[in-house]
Amino acid sequence: MKVALPKDLAQEVALSKRRQAELCRQKRIFNARNRIIGGDPEAWDVQVHDQKIKEATEKARDETFAAEMRQNDKIMCILENRERRDKKNLCRAINNFQQNFQMPETRREFDLSDPLALRKDLPARQSDNDVRNTISGMQKFMGEDLNFHERKKFQEEQNREWSLQQQREWKNAQADHKFADIHLVPPKLLWMTSCRPGQAVSLHLDPSAAEDLYTKTRLQFDETARHLQDLESATRTAVCASVKEFNKNQALESAEKKKREKNQEQEDNLAEISNLLRGDLLSENPQQAASSFGPHRVVPDRWKGMNQEQLEQIRIIQKQQIQEKLKLPSRNLCSGQGRWQGPNNHITGDAAAGLGK
Repeated sequence: MKVALPKDLAQEVALSKRRQAELCRQKRIFNARNRIIGGDPEAWDVQVHDQKIKEATEKARDETFAAEMRQNDKIMCILENRERRDKKNLCRAINNFQQNFQMPETRREFDLSDPLALRKDLPARQSDNDVRNTISGMQKFMGEDLNFHERKKFQEEQNREWSLQQQREWKNAQADHKFADIHLVPPKLLWMTSCRPGQAVSLHLDPSAAEDLYTKTRLQFDETARHLQDLESATRTAVCASVKEFNKNQALESAEKKKREKNQEQEDNLAEISNLLRGDLLSENPQQAASSFGPHRVVPDRWKGMNQEQLEQIRIIQKQQIQEKLKLPSRNLCSGQGRWQGPNNHITGDAAAGLGK
């Protein structure tokens, strides 16, 4: 058995390395495709390996993200269900509270939207003495009370009683009148009828005398009626005359009052016209536009413009300014000539001095 020494092992390793390098060199040389294109398979393998590692890493990351998204979706669904359930419970609690403690009948404005308002509403009036029957409400007029039929029956019964009472009074008055006529008849017009002893004596009136008495009484009544009619006519005439006189006086007073008012209005109008004509507004008094800040200032809302004297003064000043403006070019020309003559004289003197030297 041959023993492997460390030196032999080192040589073996070096030899294997050279052999491997030679194989790689041959592979590069004898491979026409790699030799012509000049590719680097190792680098390519490294890149492919790195790409696979990258894809695996991205795939693992995407799977992680997908798992996390699925987890988040589950959590979101759970939270949404919980929120929906809580909202439903809250709405149910609110509805129960409103039905138990906030009923429509307890609201202040329920009478405005009550569907049974017409059934619950009171009639226009419950009695004739209802406090709601105001004058402006126009719910009750004369003869439109609720007990109209009973009142009508009572009034008919009352009218019947009054009629019966008047009939009785009329009969009593006629009886009294006949009794008075009998007692007022003179004794000579009466004659007694024969009667037996023990019977009442009956008096009878002579027909001719009764007719004369009736005629006299009628004439007396007619005279009295005529006299009363004359008095009434005279009284009516006096009243009409007094009313006419009163109306006449009232008409005169009214006409006099209107005349005084018209004269006063005319005087006021004349005074107002005179004040306006003599006032500062129409007379265009320049003193009214004078300002309190100085004589050179005016009040704009009162100033009526410049007068002829001020305008004439402005025109004079403008003419003076025009004349000064016309004289200004000649003055500038003269001053310019003087400035040019000075340097020329100076130059001439220097030249003469140089020539003398």
